[in-house]
Amino acid sequence: MSAANLRARVRAEMTEEIKDVARRHLATDGANLSLRAVARDLGMASSAVYRYFASRDELLTALIIDAYDAVGDTAERAAATVADPYQRWITIGHAVREWALASPHQWALIYGSPVPGYQAPQDTIMPATRVIMMLAGVVRDALESGRITDVPEPPAGRFGEELAVVAEHFGTAVPAHLVGTTMFGFIHLCGAVSAELFGQLNNTIEDDRRGFFEWQARLAASLVGLSA
Repeated sequence: MSAANLRARVRAEMTEEIKDVARRHLATDGANLSLRAVARDLGMASSAVYRYFASRDELLTALIIDAYDAVGDTAERAAATVADPYQRWITIGHAVREWALASPHQWALIYGSPVPGYQAPQDTIMPATRVIMMLAGVVRDALESGRITDVPEPPAGRFGEELAVVAEHFGTAVPAHLVGTTMFGFIHLCGAVSAELFGQLNNTIEDDRRGFFEWQARLAASLVGLSA
């Protein structure tokens, strides 16, 4: 191995180690990360950490992209095993929920309260849209295969015009109404998972939260126009 390759490998390993420690801090400190605290846990001078991440925000961005990609990878693997659009919608939802339950602090980082003073850069956009684009793909497949046949007129009002613009990114054959219901489905998915993680179901739904989630996912699927 050349000296350059060895340095690159060491740098990559050190970068991952820094991120691993930072993720542990998410569990205790939330997104209030301190590079100095991360460096202390690694037994490094804080100036050494700055050679890998120039600022707290740069480290946060790396953690955010990793989290979006992790939940996206999980959902894609699950979706790839299901051909039926209705079942694929439900499967994506369960995969996202299960990832969130296993990684609650990463979920809170990307779908919880905004980090004060942090402005997400452009390179977070594509990872952030992976799940909703998967749901959009389900709707598009169902429409093209004739599984969705009853499509209402586009919503009236300015937001309907905005949905029509968004529809251009979904494919020219996807009506604005379905774009809106797909967005609703994604927003519902995030809200349902967050409600469970952040305690809103405590003392109400205790014994079968998975069943309650599936019931909600099926309702959302039916609103989109998908049927079993």
